[in-house]
Amino acid sequence: MKRILLTGMSGTGKTTVISELAARGYKAVDADCDEFSEWGEVTGNAATLDSPVEVDRDWVWREDRVQGLLSTEETDVLFLSGCAENMQKFLSQFDHVVLLSAPADVIVERLRTRTNNQYGKHPDEIARVLGLVETVEPLLRRAAGHEIDTSACLEDVIAILLRLVQP
Repeated sequence: MKRILLTGMSGTGKTTVISELAARGYKAVDADCDEFSEWGEVTGNAATLDSPVEVDRDWVWREDRVQGLLSTEETDVLFLSGCAENMQKFLSQFDHVVLLSAPADVIVERLRTRTNNQYGKHPDEIARVLGLVETVEPLLRRAAGHEIDTSACLEDVIAILLRLVQP
């Protein structure tokens, strides 16, 4: 089974892309939900990030559930989307890590207008996301084997992703 991680900052289109892949019949899971993620205590460098939600807490993957998902062999291809402080533990299990990115103005507009998630509506949250683009996105870029600018149309983004899973 091929496993592909789609990661990136809030507002880069992870949920839109994973939803489109699922609509096309792929096993496509958004880890940014209560089933696969939870609020957890963070320490070290992660705790120094100014969180507008709760101090010293961040959205982290439920490691047992993510591992269970990655261990399944029920499909030829698994797309998993998300970005969490503890996802590094799983990177070696993915065949491809794809960074979804977008220009700052696109991210801000998406956060401002999205209806599926309230995160990013407050100015402090937007500032935090833009700060993470500067500090965390370069780390994701180094871990990723591919990067897709999601300011392109959704059809083009999906086409690029699907080329990764072609035999």
